[in-house]
Amino acid sequence: MSAEIIGKQIQSLRKERGYKQEELANAVGVTTQAVSKWENGGVPDTELLPAIANFFGISIDRLFDRSINDYAELSCAVAKKVHTAPESEKIKLMLNYCFDMERAAMTDPEREPSTSIEEYENALGENEQRYSSLMYENGFTRMGIANRSQYFLIVPDAKSSEKAYFEGVNYPEFFKDFSDKVFFDSCVFFHKRKCGVENKAFTTTLLVKKLNVTEEKAQEIINTFKKYGMVRETQIEMDDEIKTVYTFESTPSFVALLIFAREVIKKPNSFSYFYGGRNEPYLK
Repeated sequence: MSAEIIGKQIQSLRKERGYKQEELANAVGVTTQAVSKWENGGVPDTELLPAIANFFGISIDRLFDRSINDYAELSCAVAKKVHTAPESEKIKLMLNYCFDMERAAMTDPEREPSTSIEEYENALGENEQRYSSLMYENGFTRMGIANRSQYFLIVPDAKSSEKAYFEGVNYPEFFKDFSDKVFFDSCVFFHKRKCGVENKAFTTTLLVKKLNVTEEKAQEIINTFKKYGMVRETQIEMDDEIKTVYTFESTPSFVALLIFAREVIKKPNSFSYFYGGRNEPYLK
């Protein structure tokens, strides 16, 4: 029964995709006669199944005409894959899974294989950008696929935007602070330095030298940093004097701020997947 199913699936997929037996044979390293034999009741060698599945862009389960029904097991398998991946590969692996979710929301990923992130990276120019965005009535996604910046954001609608976004936050004051070019440049400067245990302590003198500002302006910048918890302050004794030194607290939220501010300033217009069927307001 398994042999018959596999043969029928191979024939069905091949005809559905418009491939010749010769194309499949060349892709997996067998003769055309072997493919013909499979489609007439034979069965491929076990070691060929992954290559055949990859050729059609499907799972091996699909060759057996089986659907994945145990999604709890699937979720566990994905989690295990990410957990066991080397640290240097985790982010890229997770981004690819996010792209898989974007594709799955718009197309059947088994029947309509899509361009991979790596293929986009190779095809797009350094300053080009490709996006994906799905805007449903109960939330939205936003994804930078390649090349200028890569990210994935998924936002289920908040029950109340007043509580989620506005309560206890003074946005006008925040944007006023960041509209100060010297303060903004200071944020960029410190986020370009190494963070964590390698983050070096500094005094206002560093700002005076690097940003060409007065001591008074440097202290003003420090005070604004302190307002947002961006620096830690320490008193040390040096040359028989008590001096104040600071350590900057880098945050990925600043990078996210730059990403989405850029999208507001320069509206994205090149999408691989896009669904704009939302009627509900984004703020409730």
